[in-house]
Amino acid sequence: MISHLPNWREAKAERSQTWFQNPRIQQAHSLSSHWGFILPMKTLLTVMACLALGTLISAAEPPPPSVQIATFDVDVTPPVGSHMAYDPVRRVDELTLRCRGVVILGSGKPIVLCAIDWIGLYNEGHDHFRDLLAQAANTPPERVAVHTLHQHDAPGCDFSAERIIRDLGLKNFGRYEGGFQREAMARAAKAVQAAIRAPQSVTHYGWGTAQVREIASNRRILGDDGKVRAVRYTATRDAALRAEPEGVIDPDLNMLSFWNENKPVAVLSYYACHPQSYYRTGIPSPDFPGIARFMRGQSVPEALPVHFNGAGGNIGAGKYNDGSPANRMVLAQRLAEAMKQAYTETQKFPLTADAIGWQTVPVKLPPAKHLVRENLLRDLKTEADAGSVWKAGKLAWLNRCQSGHTIDIACLRIGTVRVLHLPGELFVEYQLAAKAMQPELHVTMAAYGDGGPGYIGTTQAYTEGGYETSDRASNVAPEVEPVLMDAIRTLLGVKKSPQ
Repeated sequence: MISHLPNWREAKAERSQTWFQNPRIQQAHSLSSHWGFILPMKTLLTVMACLALGTLISAAEPPPPSVQIATFDVDVTPPVGSHMAYDPVRRVDELTLRCRGVVILGSGKPIVLCAIDWIGLYNEGHDHFRDLLAQAANTPPERVAVHTLHQHDAPGCDFSAERIIRDLGLKNFGRYEGGFQREAMARAAKAVQAAIRAPQSVTHYGWGTAQVREIASNRRILGDDGKVRAVRYTATRDAALRAEPEGVIDPDLNMLSFWNENKPVAVLSYYACHPQSYYRTGIPSPDFPGIARFMRGQSVPEALPVHFNGAGGNIGAGKYNDGSPANRMVLAQRLAEAMKQAYTETQKFPLTADAIGWQTVPVKLPPAKHLVRENLLRDLKTEADAGSVWKAGKLAWLNRCQSGHTIDIACLRIGTVRVLHLPGELFVEYQLAAKAMQPELHVTMAAYGDGGPGYIGTTQAYTEGGYETSDRASNVAPEVEPVLMDAIRTLLGVKKSPQ
């Protein structure tokens, strides 16, 4: 055995020479020599391991960017003397009107989602607000969605109509006088700028659904001939009409939430229903959706509650609301209970930047045939003081359509959630159809974006009569349905079925 020692020594020397030729060992030895000392073998091996680990770390894929949410909330209550949709403000109550929303950061350019307690943002009024928020968030306007909740004791905004009235030399601006609106929009933009300087990290998104009981009912009651025989408005004193069936509604309240581990940051709810309990009081009010939102905010103070009105154009509380003031709190409590249930049953999922997406489809909506420029101008010039000033909004919409104006239909992707963003007072059938297209996904909808189109019915609805599809209420033609449905299919990734 002794005779084998020289061979063993030679093999060991050969292995040592090979080992020292390893670039990692040479690098470690070079470092030790540079600092004027020779490392022991054990230490040298440790250094080599650390250097190898550093190489592995540097070669690994960079971690995905973190997702952050910035929240903003602004008081947008008009002052005494300014004009709301129907009446001047005679006093301001305890409840204020809010403009609030979120900015999603970390997945491309920021995405802004905003809901405001006004009756509507129309034409250039909607454009202007979206542009201001886009500039504040340093993002393109196409990545900004602004929606109203459509309360009636609240202001509206249409800078296109305001300009038409001014250019015609008329004095009765009514709801289209936009001084306060510009100031409120500027404050909201400043709030967005401040919010994105102090965002909160988000690790999860949540999804919850609850059925809302005894609020929504369809406004359009059909007769045996398939025509609308009665409209059940949001406050219905006729007991016989309240006794009619609910009709076609979407009973679900959907909830999308953002979380930093177990801490909620923002809670976004979606429900399709006209928000009126009673109005024409001269007192700005967020009505029952705003009260429900306030109640939830008090119950979960660490998170900002933001509520969006879904496709509620032909939906109201008329079956369950006789217009009595006491009923406002009843409706608010029912909606708040559904919000609570959806929050309690929320399922959370990890959220990374690559799970977030935003897509838009620009569409040209067909203007209604009854919109005739000469007639609208005549009425504005001769009847403005008698109440036809509202036709300035119709003329503004017609001008935009004839100039080739497009409206962005948008979809927010958050994991398995899809939130569609649409204009006008959309009929609930659009929302129900969208949900049916992708039943494996969580689909919801915010309507009341650009209010220029007015009520947007289905093609069939325009043959049935009723207020919502009348010349006064709707500014689009029956051909609007295929335009919107094609956009929704595109955004949800659904192929159009062959004819």
